[in-house]
Amino acid sequence: MRKMGLTGGIASGKSTVAAMLRDLGFLVLEADLIAHQLMEPGQTVHDEILHEFGADLADAAGRINRAKLAGIVFADPARLAKLNRIIHPRVEELTLRQLANWETDGVRDAAFVEAALLVEAGFTAWLDGLVVAYCKPEQQLERLRARGMSEVEAQRRIAVQMPVEEKLKYATEKIDCSGTVEETRAQVEALGKRLRSSKL
Repeated sequence: MRKMGLTGGIASGKSTVAAMLRDLGFLVLEADLIAHQLMEPGQTVHDEILHEFGADLADAAGRINRAKLAGIVFADPARLAKLNRIIHPRVEELTLRQLANWETDGVRDAAFVEAALLVEAGFTAWLDGLVVAYCKPEQQLERLRARGMSEVEAQRRIAVQMPVEEKLKYATEKIDCSGTVEETRAQVEALGKRLRSSKL
C-alpha cells in the first residue's frame, strides 16, 4: 500500500481534492479530524491543552472551544508551536496505526493522509509521496472571506503557514485548484490513474 500525503495552504482546495479522491475509491484519512477527536473530554490532549492555555477554554460539558483556542494561537506563533507540540505526536501515532490497519486489512491501493501541516509536522518522513493542492493567494483570501473571516484574520491564518512556494518544493504531485472544479477533477482523475497503474 502506497502511503500518500495530501496537503495545501488554508482554503487552497485540499478538502475538495480529498473528496474527489474518495469519489475515486481511495481511502483518505483526515488527520485534522483526529486532532479534533483528541481534544474531546477524557483524552490526554484535552487536559494538556486546558493546562497550557487555560481552563476557561472549556464549556460546561468540558468541551474545548476550538474557535477561542484558534484566536489565541493564531495571534502568537510561540503558542501555536506549543499547541502543535502537544497535538502532532499523538496525531502521528494514530495515523500510522490506521495506515497499518488498512494494510493488514488488505488495502493494496494508495491511501492518503490529509492534513494542513503534513510538512511542518515532519510526517513526510514516512510518506511515499506528497500531493500539494494550491491556488492563487488572492483566491485563498477570497475563500476565507466567504467563510466569514475578516481580512486581517484571513491574512493572519495564511501567514502562520508555510508559504505555498516552499510547500510545493516537497510535492511529488501538484494539483492546481485555481481553475474550475472540472479542471481540478481532471487533474485528480489523472493522478488516480497514474497511482493505479503504478507510474508514480
